[in-house]
Amino acid sequence: MMVAGIGIPFGVFLIYLGAWWVAGVTAMIAALGAAEVYRLAEARWVRPFPWLGIPVTAFLVVSAAWAGGIAEWSVWGWLALLALALVSLGASLFLRGPEGGPLSAVAATVFGSVYVGATLSFAVHLRAFPGISNGEVGWDGALIPIFVLTVTWCGDAGAYFAGTQWGKRKLLPSVSPSKTVEGAIGGLAGAAGVAAIFAFLLLDSPPGLELSVGAAAALGLLIGAVAQVGDLVESLLKREAGVKDSGTLLPGHGGVLDRFDAVFFTLPIAYLLLPLFLP
Repeated sequence: MMVAGIGIPFGVFLIYLGAWWVAGVTAMIAALGAAEVYRLAEARWVRPFPWLGIPVTAFLVVSAAWAGGIAEWSVWGWLALLALALVSLGASLFLRGPEGGPLSAVAATVFGSVYVGATLSFAVHLRAFPGISNGEVGWDGALIPIFVLTVTWCGDAGAYFAGTQWGKRKLLPSVSPSKTVEGAIGGLAGAAGVAAIFAFLLLDSPPGLELSVGAAAALGLLIGAVAQVGDLVESLLKREAGVKDSGTLLPGHGGVLDRFDAVFFTLPIAYLLLPLFLP
């Protein structure tokens, strides 16, 4: 509760301040998340290059703020990931040799940056969504990432409540034994309902963001579904690594991956889907 009580108001204020503030703090979160991915890999005897992957992960987020648009950012992102792959191969060649598992090491290094850095960069892209905001201070641009995060985490809360109260049929026991079909349905209903309420209360005035209640509910349903996939994917990675939590950074919440697993999926998907639901 303490983490949520501090983190939620701080996050809302940060998003209000603009894209550069979002990029700076999100880059730090992404760096910590990438470090957790590399520790999960090391638990399975894979030896990535954190000293290469972590800076690239942070760069992917920060560059989203100064690139000037997603097209320009994509060029820099691809170049950064290409450089990461090539330099990792060089490090494998000169520092470890064939016995160092070069294929798995390079794959895990690049994966960590993509899974955490490329996905979280869309918090910045959403904050400066084309046609609505340039990322400046204000609520118009801030409402978009706040909407996505609210729907994501309320859907998660709905899944937990429904699963606790009525859950009987296991959803995917080999990956996450505690998740149930009833919980998944509750999560979808919660995400759609919160999205509709959010749109009714807050998304009726910013220019270019007149999202109807019905469209918001449909978008929320899709975000809720993708969020559950993201949650299960992180459980899959932890299951392979043989750990309960990805880290201990957040008291009562585990690590960065444990808290943001769904967001890795919902941020980029929401960016892609939102134009389909706007008038």
